[in-house]
Amino acid sequence: MPRATVIGLGKSGVAAARLLKREGWEVELSDGNTSETLLQQQQQLAAEQITVKLGQSPELNGANLPQLIVVSPGVPWDIPVLVEARELGIETIGEMELAWRNLQALPWVGITGTNGKTTTTALIAAIFQAAELDAPACGNIGYAACEVALSCSTGTETPIQNQKSKIQNCIDWVIAEISSYQVESSSSLAPRIGVWTTFTPDHLSRHQTLENYYNIKAKLLRQSELQVFNGDDAYLSKLGISAWPDAYWTSVRGKDFLISEKGFYIEDDWVVEKLSATSAPEPIVKVSTLRMVGEHNQQNLLMAVATARLAGISRDAIALAIREFPGVAHRLEHICTWEGIDFINDSKATNYDAAEVGLASVKSPAILIAGGEAKAGDDTGWLAKIHSKAAAVLLIGSAAPVFAQRLQEVGYYSYHIVETMERAVPRAAELAKEYQAPVVLLSPACASFDQFPNFEVRGDRFRQLCLDWAKAKKLQYNSILSSPLP
Repeated sequence: MPRATVIGLGKSGVAAARLLKREGWEVELSDGNTSETLLQQQQQLAAEQITVKLGQSPELNGANLPQLIVVSPGVPWDIPVLVEARELGIETIGEMELAWRNLQALPWVGITGTNGKTTTTALIAAIFQAAELDAPACGNIGYAACEVALSCSTGTETPIQNQKSKIQNCIDWVIAEISSYQVESSSSLAPRIGVWTTFTPDHLSRHQTLENYYNIKAKLLRQSELQVFNGDDAYLSKLGISAWPDAYWTSVRGKDFLISEKGFYIEDDWVVEKLSATSAPEPIVKVSTLRMVGEHNQQNLLMAVATARLAGISRDAIALAIREFPGVAHRLEHICTWEGIDFINDSKATNYDAAEVGLASVKSPAILIAGGEAKAGDDTGWLAKIHSKAAAVLLIGSAAPVFAQRLQEVGYYSYHIVETMERAVPRAAELAKEYQAPVVLLSPACASFDQFPNFEVRGDRFRQLCLDWAKAKKLQYNSILSSPLP
């Protein structure tokens, strides 16, 4: 029996281990951490004859080496054990690559980019599903890619597909949000349609240089049969058709700004399709149908519509999906309104560019909650947007002192270090009343790992605190109204 090691006991690692086990591999799953939750998972997987080792890295010594190592997305590609494995000739791949090898008979949409991936992926999946296609969103959103592969390789019911299935008719499309980490660890992944949303400096602590980061993402697009690009992105548009001559480009600014003679653009509130140099422009869907705010969401809309049309989806299905699309959790998600103040969760804004877009998209003046685990990057545009749109900034997490210093350096002094989300929410509401600000916005410009396991948990905590606070204020108000007059 061939031996495989899976590194990382997250959702992706567990799905990969189960998929390998089903294919007849002897599987060992390892994770450098240990906790009560992981110990429970260890016991559960042991019952499935999957060995789990916690608190340690795999050891590559002796004669009984694995033939395959599968890496979860969050595990750095250059940790010593993986470098050693490659030197020993052990095939080392990511969880996404394993899923691809099981599902490559199906058409894929692969969405990558620095920002905008999640919204674009969710919108594409919604359109495909409105067209009555079985097209689960997976990867960095929804299911782990190997969970989708598991649903197709079994004859049992799954959460993804509530019917007995075989690989040839299991689903219609795979809609995968693919991070640079997942592209880096995938050698043969080749989507039918590749989408590149944006490109700005991010994850440089892992990828070292902007050139490395670009080349990793570019690999996915080069291996895609059809390519869709955000033509309004400064970096991508500068490369243009000289680097990507066959791509379909998009622009919210109209036909005159389309980089090539084929693509999708906005004109008179319509998304317009032009599939070739000689084809007539064709209106597809009204932009105003989309409920999400911000120019960046119009860019996401264009890329989603382009993908759907290249997949042969009708205008009616596109219009239906866009009309009903609610938006994405943690990305400019409206939580509640209290006394005219909107509380908005933008926890997914984990870098300066995303946080700048978040501020640009809401009404001003805003009360901003920012901070967490700081990332490398250019904060100039973000700081300028704070100057123009934020009445006050509340700083949380380990980045708070650094952000306070940066704000001082650019002459902005209306900030408060509050350290925790629990302190930030009530203080933000007070300041919103004081400054007559219509919005309290969580848009951290930081990773979450100093205080939360991930940005979702951070956003969930913000949501709960906002709802609890608004409920308490309502009860307090009703209590005052019901009290007898003296």
